[in-house]
Amino acid sequence: IFDEIIFDYTTILHRLREQAFLNAGLTLELVDQRIIPAETEIVSDEEIEAAEEEDRDLMQKEKEEQFVSLCYEGGIRSFVEFLNGKKHATVLHEPVIYLSTEKGTTTAEVALQYNDGYNELLMTFANNINTSEGGMHETGFKTGLTRAYNDYAKKFGFLKADDKNFSGEDVREGLTTVVSVKLQEAQFEGQTKTKLGNAEIRSLVDGMVYEKLSEYFEENPKVARVLIEKSMLAARAREAAKKAREASRRKTPLESSTLPGKLSDCQDRNPGNTELFLVEGDSAGGTAKDGRDSKFQAILPLRGKILNVEKARLDRIYDNVQILPIIQALGTGIGDEFDLEKLRYGKIVIMADADVDGSHIRTLLLTFFFRFMAPLIKAGHIYIAQPPL
Repeated sequence: IFDEIIFDYTTILHRLREQAFLNAGLTLELVDQRIIPAETEIVSDEEIEAAEEEDRDLMQKEKEEQFVSLCYEGGIRSFVEFLNGKKHATVLHEPVIYLSTEKGTTTAEVALQYNDGYNELLMTFANNINTSEGGMHETGFKTGLTRAYNDYAKKFGFLKADDKNFSGEDVREGLTTVVSVKLQEAQFEGQTKTKLGNAEIRSLVDGMVYEKLSEYFEENPKVARVLIEKSMLAARAREAAKKAREASRRKTPLESSTLPGKLSDCQDRNPGNTELFLVEGDSAGGTAKDGRDSKFQAILPLRGKILNVEKARLDRIYDNVQILPIIQALGTGIGDEFDLEKLRYGKIVIMADADVDGSHIRTLLLTFFFRFMAPLIKAGHIYIAQPPL
């Protein structure tokens, strides 16, 4: 079928590194014995420069010696440290919290560490297979974690009798976690078989996380206080975001009563035909408005610098004068409440200037879409216009 098969060194490297993390103490060596003509580069200088800092040395080795040895005695604890290191975030506690249990031939282990950010990173594995769609082990982890937090917070007075419980979202803010289970007769579900369906693993992981994390909190009250207080701030921000969200909603996706005032909407209401252009400022918006086809093209000017959502909670996002109009115009909601069926425009086109500022705005918008409206990217609704210099 293929005239030539070229194995990608970086893809193999990432896969082997993942396996080395998941199997503590296992040494894996990657040797590339391909003879590379002088004029051929498997990895270019540009790719090395664009790569994550942790990968650059290894990619450089690919060009030079084609060999790397991977071994992590800390196992998934080292994995969590590696992931937090890639974020360049400040961790809230050390060392990484490690929990494990076994029942018969089934084992489960969890490594987790909080940082000062607001985004959650949860990676789950079953029999060393990356279960990107989650499954029962992920559900068990989340329920056990939330129960442990709420029980500890009530027991030691952080939550009063009439206070609402923490939500899962509250207790996972800024959390980096790796969950790994090994079991016989694993049942993988979903179209890509990346979701674990074994019901018994849910109760095993739930019980283990609840029991052992509760013990950890009892034995480390200072760390527990820091993490509980972070969850309390997240809960307050969530409530504030809920109020702001309710204020920003319109009755139905097609009603324009609460659409942003700067939006020059189109006549067509069929998302399969419509396009929304996000442009810099009123002047660019005026020019774009003059040149558009008002039947199916809408224009939304954005004023000022876009909020960097990597460093912001939901309440700030809903209160931001640049991002709120985008949320209102698209009609889908964000985060857990995102609903692709309510999308008002089939194409969302980022039309920023071809300069440094425009590139920055484009990056900030893509970050927002990736963090809070990822299905738009996966479904192919996000576009970038390439204006002339």
